[in-house]
Amino acid sequence: MSKEIIINVESKETRVAVLEDRRLEEIYYERDDSARIVGNIYKGRVADVLPGMQAAFVDVGLGKNVFLHVSDALSLLDEPPEEEPAINHVVHPGQEIMVQIIKEPLGGKGARATCNITLPGRYLVLMTKVEHIGISRRVESEEERKRLKKLAEEICPEGMGLIVRTVAEGKSDEEIKADLDFLCRLWKRIQEQFKTAPVASLIHSDLNLVLKVVRDFLTPDVAKVVIDSEKEYKAIMELVNHIVPDFKSRIYLYDRPEPIFDFYGIETEINKALQRKVWLDCGGYIVFDPTEALTSIDVNTGKYVGKTNLEDTVLKTNLEAAKEIARQLKLRDIGGIIIIDFIDMDNQKDQDLVLKVFEEELKKDKTRSTILGMTHLGLVEMTRKKVKQGLEEYLQSKCPYCGGKGRILSEETVAMQAVRKIKKVMAEKEFEAVLLGVHPDVASLLIGLGGQNLAELEQELKKEIYVKGCADLHREEVKIIKVGSKQELAKLAVPVEEGQELMVVVEEAHQNNPDDGIARIEGYILDIQYAGKLVNKKVKVRIENVYRTYARASLIS
Repeated sequence: MSKEIIINVESKETRVAVLEDRRLEEIYYERDDSARIVGNIYKGRVADVLPGMQAAFVDVGLGKNVFLHVSDALSLLDEPPEEEPAINHVVHPGQEIMVQIIKEPLGGKGARATCNITLPGRYLVLMTKVEHIGISRRVESEEERKRLKKLAEEICPEGMGLIVRTVAEGKSDEEIKADLDFLCRLWKRIQEQFKTAPVASLIHSDLNLVLKVVRDFLTPDVAKVVIDSEKEYKAIMELVNHIVPDFKSRIYLYDRPEPIFDFYGIETEINKALQRKVWLDCGGYIVFDPTEALTSIDVNTGKYVGKTNLEDTVLKTNLEAAKEIARQLKLRDIGGIIIIDFIDMDNQKDQDLVLKVFEEELKKDKTRSTILGMTHLGLVEMTRKKVKQGLEEYLQSKCPYCGGKGRILSEETVAMQAVRKIKKVMAEKEFEAVLLGVHPDVASLLIGLGGQNLAELEQELKKEIYVKGCADLHREEVKIIKVGSKQELAKLAVPVEEGQELMVVVEEAHQNNPDDGIARIEGYILDIQYAGKLVNKKVKVRIENVYRTYARASLIS
């Protein structure tokens, strides 16, 4: 398996893509230094203590106070308690404490902090307040795990803990000890900084995204790192020269004219990862539906019909889907509760095989996930730790039309709402005519071909109705612009006048007279003579005759 790290650096944004066999597996973003707060250490002041939540809010100078749960504040006590104490026995308002951000703000929630400060290095993570030795689960050799654990126990500073990272596998004792010496010096410097720094200020910032990726991801299985910024290329080379000089030959400066993410096909993959539907190679597809409570994932056979029997078709689709779902969870960074509806399998052996393949694929993911099993309905329940915004949340905002629902009212529904609104106004006051403002799509439906729909509505309501298509209105919005006399509203409702010349686009051929073409201005219909073969063309026309619901126009050569 060939792994590559591709880095795109812009003035306002840095993007890092991790490819495996030239296929996008992970994508990381950083838009500016102010947004990069996870891992930062602050001198903060306790602003509020909330016993009902067993939590406190700490002012660290970010504008919004950070959340500190009692379980993350126990290291402030002199002796570890036997039971979880009340938060007001641990901290009090006005108290100055050192905190580290462990989770970025999500949705309306502020950042989460801890007093258990950890400092990541190349081979080790130093836990300054927790006495514990841990070895990365990705170190699979039992013999190597024993060696690393024995070394960590020997060199671990008193009262602290160490986590041995995956990249420490096979490294000499001297290299690992040197990493620890660096982390200990850094911790000493942070403690000194805390004493003199003003309250609510940053006292230590983690590396930027580029250097963090090199520190954490540059492992022997990475064939190359390619970056398109000369400045950051030099910074990477300096860091690599310090931590893994043998890897300098794997760092490349991209110098082609084509944008780096386009050259490696990454832009296309990012766009695919934002789509609701993901197609499988076999012809089946997966549908992702995020909600407030959970993410539901549905697997379908789609265009795949198989070669032998239905059971074989279902199994092959589910196996391919299991691999792709694991990849998409990592790529989209989906967290929280996840429900997967694989295609129904009657055979227990097939169910077990699909779950096994899915579990194996999830092991490649750095973010912790837990499969809770398959329900009686054949749904796979799982959770994946949510530590930051997912790809969709980061790159997209809610649709201004539907507000995140994914659907809006149809033209027919809004047209009926418009009729009901007119009836409501009729019940409140007397008038001859009404001018209605709606989206152009709804206006076209209300008027109908040749004004037929509008004529029927006027006959029903015994009122003269003028419909104005307003492009700036939401498609679900219905606006009563004015009520009054026929003469007064006629001038406001018709957007053209006789003799006027203008450019329009022919939208379709006339249904009853195909030689003529139809164009619309704010939902108002123009019947253009001899324009039936000019559909989708922009033409210049002269308005010849103006009527209440449409106008006749002629082409100007």
